[in-house]
Amino acid sequence: MAGRKINPWLKIGLELGPVIAFFVAFTRLKDHTVTLGGAEYGGFILATAGFVPLMIVTTLILWRLTGRLSPMQVATLVLVVVFGGLSVWFNDERFFKMKPTLIYLLFAGLLGFGLLKGKSYLALVMDEVMPLEHEGWIILTRRLAAFFAGLAVLNEVIWRTMSDEAWVNFKTFGLTAAIFLFFLTQGGVFKRYEVAEDRRNRPGE
Repeated sequence: MAGRKINPWLKIGLELGPVIAFFVAFTRLKDHTVTLGGAEYGGFILATAGFVPLMIVTTLILWRLTGRLSPMQVATLVLVVVFGGLSVWFNDERFFKMKPTLIYLLFAGLLGFGLLKGKSYLALVMDEVMPLEHEGWIILTRRLAAFFAGLAVLNEVIWRTMSDEAWVNFKTFGLTAAIFLFFLTQGGVFKRYEVAEDRRNRPGE
């Protein structure tokens, strides 16, 4: 079922707002610690503790305004709550740092599963935005599945070998830029397999 249309800038703000807020909070709190119940919590954990409820609120607002959430949005929220909560509960940032790995592996796995059945699950959520022929969706889905798997590996390398600050910068800016660049480089697929306007409007096609 199609959701209600909202201002695209509002949608972007709701989706990226928590990520930007996490970056700002970490930048300001990275050298601070707070003692609660005899345990010391560093800036990373404090930023995570604020990110989780903010993510819940913005996702609920998006759902209320549009009337729907994509499976990817739901999966992302669940993993944020689970792994963000584990990081705060155990005072261990490693849980939260593993979250992007699991998200991208999940996305790659779902897309790959669809490909094994000869289907593009990507088309189910994006066909209204940019209609493509079936072959085009298969090509794009195959590339995106490989891309997500690569991001999962890259996230593991960065959080395990670099500083908290490097990982936060990667998560905030690197991942967003990488996804933008990926779709930017797929212009050839969009152009070659785009469904013409007259065919979209013909019944039965």
